[in-house]
Formats: sequence, structure tokens, C-alpha cells
Amino acid sequence: MKEQIQIVIKSVCRDLFHIETEVELTRPASKYGDYSTNIALKLSKQLDKPATEIAEMISQIMTDQNSEIIDKVTTAGPGFLNVILTFKALHDSYSGANKWEKPNKDKQILVEFGDPNPFKEMHLGHLYTSIEGDTISNLLESSGANIKRLSYHGDVGLPIARSIWGIGEAINWQREGLEAALKDNPLGYYYANGAKADESDETAKAKIQEINQHIYKKDDELINEIYTKGCKLSFDQFDEIFKQIHVSYDARYLESVSSEVGMETVKNHIGNVFEQSQGAIVYKGEKVGLHTRVFVTSRGLPTYETKDLGLVELKDKDYPKANKSIVITGNEQSEYFKVMLAALKEINPELADKTVHLSHGFLALTSGKMSSRTGDIYTAKTLLDDVKTEVAAHYPDSEVKNDVFLAAIRYTFLKQRLGADIIFDVKESVSLEGNSGPYIQYAHARARSILDKADKAGKKIAPELKIDQIPLEDAERYLAMKISEFPEIVERSSEDYMPHHICTYLYELAQEFNRFYEHNRVIDDTRMFTRLHLVKVYAEVLHNGLKLLNIPAPVHM
Repeated sequence: MKEQIQIVIKSVCRDLFHIETEVELTRPASKYGDYSTNIALKLSKQLDKPATEIAEMISQIMTDQNSEIIDKVTTAGPGFLNVILTFKALHDSYSGANKWEKPNKDKQILVEFGDPNPFKEMHLGHLYTSIEGDTISNLLESSGANIKRLSYHGDVGLPIARSIWGIGEAINWQREGLEAALKDNPLGYYYANGAKADESDETAKAKIQEINQHIYKKDDELINEIYTKGCKLSFDQFDEIFKQIHVSYDARYLESVSSEVGMETVKNHIGNVFEQSQGAIVYKGEKVGLHTRVFVTSRGLPTYETKDLGLVELKDKDYPKANKSIVITGNEQSEYFKVMLAALKEINPELADKTVHLSHGFLALTSGKMSSRTGDIYTAKTLLDDVKTEVAAHYPDSEVKNDVFLAAIRYTFLKQRLGADIIFDVKESVSLEGNSGPYIQYAHARARSILDKADKAGKKIAPELKIDQIPLEDAERYLAMKISEFPEIVERSSEDYMPHHICTYLYELAQEFNRFYEHNRVIDDTRMFTRLHLVKVYAEVLHNGLKLLNIPAPVHM
């Protein structure tokens, strides 16, 4: 519908002023019309005419055209045009709200997200990235793309060496105590001990550097065993958390593999992309307005930058037909990624051009605490457990507790703009009031209950009843227009990689329905069938919107 109106306005401008121009349409407040455009203001300077005069000319022509989709056009303010649809056009628009364009049809897009590192606890940032990445994947799938969900994990490097040192010290470097040590304490405990020792004890620091070399070379049996069992335990724990938040992956990549590929790439481009500097290999980012970063240390070990170069090549080898590769990380990696991509652009411009880096903000809690009751870091698991406890307190006998839990967790992350910081309020996340996931679920269940009640009473819309020819009252029209926005919101969210647009829309739609339902009876009203149709499409939009967010839409709550 939007494109049809744009075509009409462009045609009128061409006939009146012999000008080809792009037309932008927005959604004004309901009382002003269905669509609005500032085209007259845009043309005013070019035509050297008052915008109000141009608006009146366009309005008159469009109103007189007797269009099947445009009922009338009015002017407002300094030259805005407000377009009002015909009843038939409005019906077609909101009735088709659950269908949208597929601009990425037949395209393959890689989305990498989550990326918790073994031997450490999954933290809140990983939870944030996982949920955002999964939802962006859903949105791109809705646009027709073939999505591959990928994760990437730092299984080599100093953090791993610190953890292995902590475990090794706990078992006196004796294999017999390993199983008990892994059961007695979380892996994050050993990492914390190793990190502390690395900073304060020169002997431990040297040992950790030695362990790091052994990890890369895989030449020490006990270190290899600690490494293998620790990695398995970590990934089992990660998979359990991913299962709880309904996140899954198609492939998992490891730094231990990407580092070898990246090292070869860097060494093959010394002299034309990279430089030797004090025993290290660096990329001089100043030549492209960035900064210098080390890609291989003076000890001959690859940095994150080199590992990421290797990862890009591994992805390209596994998915050579991919049209785009999206990587989602925290904001703190933004500058680092710019340098890595700049180096990649000199090595392989095609791979660099199809790589997109998205970043999210910092997450904090309203309580201010970032450590658990035991004094350990406040982990992803701790947050999930706290939300489950809150859900159980609010819905003790409910059959949809897990559905509500998913809504509380996922929606709280997704309703904020990607890139912004989030303050997570556990109590607010499970509330049935305000902009929360459970509130949207309740809105859906409420609409379904109306439809179920009508169905049980035998109140069904007869096939011969031509709903599209029945004029809508103002309140019905406002709801219909809000419903009709859905395809535009989905397309915008997919194009911008911004799931929060879906959340904002669903909340506004639920509020619009509440205003409508507060003053308009549905069942046994003289306008029952028109209103039942509105409720039906409204419920379908809520269901599909929640589905895009990977949140269940229970019929009863």
C-alpha cells in the first residue's frame, strides 16, 4: 500500500511540475490521516513556490482522481499532505499485515554471536549477544535469507592458561584429582585464582606463560587432559544455557583452529600489509586513520586480530556462497574490529566488504550488584535463576511459567536499541504491566479469549459477509491502521538489524487495542463481525511478532 501511494504522488508531481522526486511517507497521529508526506516542503525551494500552495495543488489533484486506494488528501501546517485510504484499501492493508516483502530471498547470510569462552563462566554480555544475534537471525530469515548461526570461542591464549594453572595448582599437578576438582568448583573459580596469581606472583606468571605455549603446541599430556575435560565441561554448560533461552547454532568455531590459519595469512603478507616491529608483527592502522595493533607477539603467538583473520577465512571456506557475514560483539570491541577489517580489506577486499560488525552496549542490574550471593561474578546463569525465581513467585500454579520466563528474559534485552546500555530489572521483566514480554503475551491471550468465546457461542464471520465493504468507525480505523504497520516494521527491523523496533511496535499495538476494547464491545454488538475480524488479525500479528522475537505466544495465561 505504501509503495502504491508513493507511485501516485510521484506521478502527480511529474504531471504538475515535470519533476522526478523521491517521496517519503510517514505515519502521522491517527486523527490526521493514514499516511503523511513532506513532499511539498521538499519541492518548495526547487519550484520557488510556497509549500502550502504546492501542497494544495497536489491535494486537489489526488482527491479528484477518484482512486481505489486514496479516499482524500488534506493539507496541514506549513505544507504537509495527509493521505486517507478508502475503506477497501484500509481493509486490504490490515488484512494482509502478516505478509511482507522478501528482499533477501535466495541470499545466504552468516550471523556470528554469543561466543562465550571455555574455562570461564558465561557472563551477561554473552547472554545479551546471544539473544540479539538469534533474533536478528530470525528477522533476516523472515526477509527470505538462508541463515547460518555461528559461534566462536577463545579456547587458546592467556585466559585459558590462567585457568589451567588454577586447576593444576589445586590438584598439585596430579591427574588423580582432576575429576573432583572440576566438580568441586566452577571453572570461573580457577580462572580467578590464575588471573590473580598472574598479576601478583612472578613465578606463577612465568608458569602461566609456559602453559600457554604448551596449549598451542599440545605437547604436555596433563595440560592436554585438563584442557580437553575443561572445554567439554564448559561447552556442556553453555549449551544448557542456550537451550534455556531458545538459542541454537549451526556451527561452532574455535580460536585453536583459526589461529593457525590466521598466522599463515599474516606471515604471507609481511611487507605489503604487515610490518616487523621489535620482534612482533603489527598492522600500521594510522595509514587509514586508525591505530597500530599487534597481530603476532614477540613470543611468536597470534593475537585476537590474527585469530579473527583466520576465522574469516574458515567461514569463507565453509560457506563460499555467503553474501554477508555479520558479527555481533560488545561495544568495547568496536575499535579493534575496525583495525582488523582494515587489514582484511588490504588482504581480501571482497571478504572485508561483506563483513558487518554490530555491537551491543553494557548491561547492569537495577540492584547494582554484579556479584552473586557467594561473592562470585554475577553470571548469565545467576540472572536466569533469579528470573525463574521471580516468575515462580508471580505464577506459582501456571502452566506457562517457562513461556513467561522466556518472554521476561528475551524481551528485556530486545526492547532496547542494539548498541545502547541496558539496566535489567528482574521484577519489571516479569510484570504484566508496562512494556514487558509477559505483557505482550497477556495481550495475545486476551485477544484469543475473545475469539474463543465468540467461537463457542457460534459467532463466526459468514463467508458471504463482505467485511471489506463495511466502513470503519474511528476507533476501528485507528486499530486497523496500527495493525497495517506490521510489515513495514518487520522490513525496517530486518534492514537495520534492530529488533527493538518489533518490541516497540507490539507494545504500541497492544495499547491501541486496549483503547479500542475499553469503549467498544465486540461480541453481540451490531458491528460484531467487523470487530471480530479486527481482533483475529490483531491476535495473528501479536503471535507473529512474538515468534520473530523467539518468544512463545500462549493462548491462556
